[in-house]
Amino acid sequence: MNVPGLGRAGKRRVEKDSLDKASLGKGRLGKGRLGRGKPGKGLKGLEWPHLLRGKDDGAATGMRLSLCNEVLRHMPFPAQCEMAAALGYDGLEIAPFTLDPDPHLLTAMRRAEVRRAAADAGIAITGLHWLLVTPRDLSLNGPDDDMRFRTIDVMERLVGLCADLGGSVLVHGSPHQRGVPEGDDPTAYWDRAVAALSAAAEAAEAAGVTYCLEPLSRAETNFVNTVAEAARLVSSVGSPALRTMIDTSAAGQTEDLSVPDLIRRWLPTGVVAHVQLNDTNRRGPGQGDDDMPAILQALLDMGYGGVAAVEPFIYAPDGPTTAARSIGYLRGVLDSLTPSSGP
Repeated sequence: MNVPGLGRAGKRRVEKDSLDKASLGKGRLGKGRLGRGKPGKGLKGLEWPHLLRGKDDGAATGMRLSLCNEVLRHMPFPAQCEMAAALGYDGLEIAPFTLDPDPHLLTAMRRAEVRRAAADAGIAITGLHWLLVTPRDLSLNGPDDDMRFRTIDVMERLVGLCADLGGSVLVHGSPHQRGVPEGDDPTAYWDRAVAALSAAAEAAEAAGVTYCLEPLSRAETNFVNTVAEAARLVSSVGSPALRTMIDTSAAGQTEDLSVPDLIRRWLPTGVVAHVQLNDTNRRGPGQGDDDMPAILQALLDMGYGGVAAVEPFIYAPDGPTTAARSIGYLRGVLDSLTPSSGP
């Protein structure tokens, strides 16, 4: 298997991890791999110089618009690619569960088929999101060691899948696989998350991709709800391959700052590597009351040159119509905007 961005040792590891199903769940990661990560410095005066070096990658070609493919998941994957390309999207951001119940174990042949379908349609695979829907019984930070080791194994394998499909970013949301039960010690859950994300970041750095922890609304989970909380965890891990991102729906429900001000606050730090666009009503951009032109203006003003992925959860009236309406709306707004002369 040819995995872009890996050295020989990394390539062997991803190839073995991607295809060797027998090793799943057997604690391949020894306890020595699950240290508590590097100590954080806190948020006061915090900067991420190791991230700032690459924060404007892609700015010369402009922000790219991608579609989260579960919007079209009732269609065969080649048809998803063809529709997204025809609508004017630059890429697809894949939810791995739409490919297979065990997506981390996709064979080399199946990976080649996915790559070929995208290439034939003339669309990029920009990354992965919604990572831990399948297989079942996974946890980023729970107290069950075997479950957590199995989860880390899946996370590392998905890093390999992302690289092998040509993607550049993984978005770790998965709210049900990271919550802290009432009455449990949140510090222990934090420390276990640092350890798990340290392992994922190590794999991502070897594979040449970026792993993003997604802040989610308090309606979805009680673990990491704001960009500031995610940034503190990123700092604790201390890897250039681990960053956070902004989901405009979650941010609009949770953050104290408006989403445009949040973008202006955090993009210059380099800790934000990805954006997902959706309305706080959980529909597509332009299908609610959020000031999406102001959000897009903030991204332009900050020189954001990465991927902005459309990720609605309510498809009104259906997935294809939502996908078409979203891209038409976003292209129209972007055509009307120009970057300001300063932040």
